[in-house]
Amino acid sequence: MSERKKILIVDDSEMNRALLEDMLSDDYEILEAANGMEATAILSEQELGICLVLLDIVMPVMDGFETLTMMNKKGWIKNIPVIMISAETASTYMDRAYGLGAVDYISRPFDERTVRHRVDSNVILGEKQRSLSTRLSAQIYEKEKDNRLMIEILSHIVEFRNGESGLHVLHVHTITEILLKALRKKTDKYPLTQQEITLICNASALHDVGKISIPSEILNKPGRFTPEEFEIMKGHTVEGAKMLKDIPFRGNEPLIKIGYQICRWHHERYDGRGYPDGLKGEEIPIAAQVVSLADVYDALTAKRVYKPAFSHEKAMEMILHGECGAFNPLLLECLEESQEQLKKELNVISLGNAADREIHNLVAHTLKTDGTDVSNRTVRLLEHERTRANILSELSREITFEYSEAPEMIKLSEWSADYLGLPLTVIEPKDSDLGKVIFKPKDFENLLNSLKNSKPDSPAVTAKYMLNIKGAKTWCKITAKAMWSDTEPPEYEGAIGKIIDINDETEEMMHLEEKANLDFRTGLLNHEAAKSRISAVFGTPSTRKHALVFFDLDNFKQANDVYGHLFGDEVLEHIAKTIKKNIRSSDIAARMGGDEFIIFLGYKGDVEPLVKRIFNSLTGEFKGFPLKVSMGVACVDDSIGDYDTLFEMADKAAYSVKRGGKNSYRFYDETLKDVVTDRD
Repeated sequence: MSERKKILIVDDSEMNRALLEDMLSDDYEILEAANGMEATAILSEQELGICLVLLDIVMPVMDGFETLTMMNKKGWIKNIPVIMISAETASTYMDRAYGLGAVDYISRPFDERTVRHRVDSNVILGEKQRSLSTRLSAQIYEKEKDNRLMIEILSHIVEFRNGESGLHVLHVHTITEILLKALRKKTDKYPLTQQEITLICNASALHDVGKISIPSEILNKPGRFTPEEFEIMKGHTVEGAKMLKDIPFRGNEPLIKIGYQICRWHHERYDGRGYPDGLKGEEIPIAAQVVSLADVYDALTAKRVYKPAFSHEKAMEMILHGECGAFNPLLLECLEESQEQLKKELNVISLGNAADREIHNLVAHTLKTDGTDVSNRTVRLLEHERTRANILSELSREITFEYSEAPEMIKLSEWSADYLGLPLTVIEPKDSDLGKVIFKPKDFENLLNSLKNSKPDSPAVTAKYMLNIKGAKTWCKITAKAMWSDTEPPEYEGAIGKIIDINDETEEMMHLEEKANLDFRTGLLNHEAAKSRISAVFGTPSTRKHALVFFDLDNFKQANDVYGHLFGDEVLEHIAKTIKKNIRSSDIAARMGGDEFIIFLGYKGDVEPLVKRIFNSLTGEFKGFPLKVSMGVACVDDSIGDYDTLFEMADKAAYSVKRGGKNSYRFYDETLKDVVTDRD
């Protein structure tokens, strides 16, 4: 027989307590208190065992309102429903009781049917709320765990190119957490909340994402860098920050803001002798300061292509003696004081359990923190995790998915759904385009069976299939991890994984650098990549002449404001496709950002007919929306020796069109020499 649920009756009248006990004792175990002080003592001892409180208002020592206030302060009100019982029926009493968290109000004299109905209803409701809280806790945990896997996937891409183990990012995460918590205990100078610490730790995984843009021969060079190579290597800080900044519509996400700080400034030094911006002291955001120290410590204690692993003692000596740059003195104190914890944590860390304890702590903190409704907080947290997963998917340019066994569905990241032309949630995937068109039905069935037949202690599944990606037959590698419940016996729940649309991992690495040069939205080159390729043309003998075309859309803001950002994206993609159709394969086209584009043309004879044809192809209508461009053209001659000069000329020509009525093109001439554009 199951244990009966406990109800606490708080009333200074023994007669009232006896009446209520007679009504309820057949179904509930009754506890009694004569005032709020006694009730508080009982709640302190038996908080988890009480499912409901019946609370009088007018009592000596501590009245009902004071008791409710204490229950709010202690956090008990979130888990234990309170029904007020009183002869006071004035609306001011009722309003105050409800305002302090009471769920119901019963007036004396008591009607047994009313009392039993309201007590039973609120006990059931309270049980459901506690069950929901438990389920939400599990859901937050699983979402956090799955999204940590997404971070590991992205981190592994960077580390694979860099010849590092998969533990570097996890070590940096752990060291960052230890230092931040030590810093919070040591000083109030940096008011760090638990949420901010978690955010910084998660963002630390992105610190070296810019290395995707560094050529592998430099990245993995075993010897010293030449000055030129070191300058290229230093560029990973700026490139990583730029990757995050350029993610469409994500600029205000906290993870992006913190990630930008860490990517750009984790090689700055406290004495101002770091790079790329030479920031000094507290000019460096604390997130970047902490990750910088964590990165240096782990780099010293790990084996790299250019050095053996140093011992913990040697690494500490080098850091504290300034051999690895200057750091915040407070952080160095935190590092010294946390030595034993560091050694202990890093010796047992593994890919499978690195963040597990922190995730549990995050869940507990989320559900017990005062001041915010659990369900609202959970919705925001889950939305944050969904956003983070989408950001990581956009950065890695990989198709990521979550498969649910019951009900059967597949959830794709926003980037993946857009790339495949599928909805975000694919219901009954075996009968969908995913299971019938993109996959061969037999292959899709085989993949799902492989995941279901995996074991909890070996959940990883890897397979290769010929997929139909955007109408092209492509060999793809699927890497997935089956998700099992923690019940006994474990039950298969689904999987999380990724699809790489290449023939093998070697080819993947060869293409990563090229992918980093492309604009995500249009598939054209980004500005930096285009600038590099155009600059290489200067000084190279050629039988062709060259011109730079720069243009922007005259009314693009209207496309976003009136028709929405999704339509605005369609316009940009249409412009990119039109450019590709109207230039040669040897020409260079790029999206600078926003609605600005450049085209570097090779030509013989007169360039104007070519420019006119391109201009005419870009103007007109797209799905009823008028397309107009302001275009400037600058031709290369002997007086122009670099890209920046050429671009400035094309920019001035386009600016003069913009100021003179728009929707036209103009070639640069000397009359535009003194024009001042918005960039000047």
